[in-house]
Amino acid sequence: MNVVTSEKVPIKLWLDDIEDGAMQQAKNLANLPFIYKHLAIMPDSHQGYGMPIGGVLATSGVIIPNAVGVDIGCGMCAVKSNLTDISKDGLMAITGAIRDVIPLGFNHQEEPQDKKLMPAESDVIYDTSKVVCGEYNNALKQLGTLGGGNHFIEIQKGSDGFIWIMIHSGSRNLGKKVADHYNKIAVKLNRLWYSSVPKEHELAFLPIETNEAKDYYKEMQYCVKFALANRSLMMDRIKICFTDYTNQVVFGDMINIAHNYARWEHHFGQEVIVHRKGATAARVGEVGLIPGSMGTKSYVVEGLGNPESFWSCSHGAGRKMGRKQAQRILSLGDEIKKMDEQGIIHGMRNQSDLDEASGAYKDIDEVMENQKDLVKILVELKPIAVIKG
Repeated sequence: MNVVTSEKVPIKLWLDDIEDGAMQQAKNLANLPFIYKHLAIMPDSHQGYGMPIGGVLATSGVIIPNAVGVDIGCGMCAVKSNLTDISKDGLMAITGAIRDVIPLGFNHQEEPQDKKLMPAESDVIYDTSKVVCGEYNNALKQLGTLGGGNHFIEIQKGSDGFIWIMIHSGSRNLGKKVADHYNKIAVKLNRLWYSSVPKEHELAFLPIETNEAKDYYKEMQYCVKFALANRSLMMDRIKICFTDYTNQVVFGDMINIAHNYARWEHHFGQEVIVHRKGATAARVGEVGLIPGSMGTKSYVVEGLGNPESFWSCSHGAGRKMGRKQAQRILSLGDEIKKMDEQGIIHGMRNQSDLDEASGAYKDIDEVMENQKDLVKILVELKPIAVIKG
């Protein structure tokens, strides 16, 4: 852990190198009038919108929509099977079946999904003044869909000898609508209040006592639950794809962990609002998931409950270059060769696919080394088939 002490509160970083833009965002956060104790920056950190991805911010009495982000509740889930091997033909059959039942990228379901699959009843789905209410019918067609960007489905071989399934996805357009709506409200109110937080820092806030903050918190919680429902439905349908391949397969319980949200937690003797943006909770004994990049290892981990990180760890490997930069400078042939040599079934075909190539991401081994005081590794997962959004 490195510590920067030049700002209002310390910035504690679990990495040796951080891009200038992300560092400036960290300094902006560290000088907020309501920041609590210190700012924690995880080892996968890179520049985001307002707050670095891989940032953990605790605040006293306020909530910041941009410190949660637009894909509210985005996270990981994974399931272990009793299978110890799958043939290449089997993998091809399973991945083909998955593509048939799970819409990828910007695609939604052709028909609304069963309302019983949505999160448990909440007053926000009946209140016409709320975003969730207005977007509910659209969300029914987004349920059970992967999305684009860095979202993925992987079939993996664990160091425990078993085949695993892992999914990375979030709240789809529902989360973005909620995030954008409340950030605009926060920007407007901060201007009326003559807030000391510069608008250009993109960190507009809502005092938690206000109705606007309470509304955002409720809708954010619904989006977190919707993101889990989305992952759960995809996982159920992937299991069916496996069962159709072999009726001998048995699955364990699903591990689920989100990495874009804010919630009340108790740290250093005080109740505060912890914002995790591209960061994962890692309380003592908590089982989590840290994915690598496409074609690299992922991990099942157990939290060590380090108080200095507000009980947090990285949410992945973290980007080291932007999407357009990756498409411009990475070699398509080299990136395909990396995966082909490992025998990974993948869909990388075009220069446009390079935005998610492993070369665009940090070294996951280095990221894991940098957070040995945050988590311990339980299972190492090597990809054998990858489906990208």
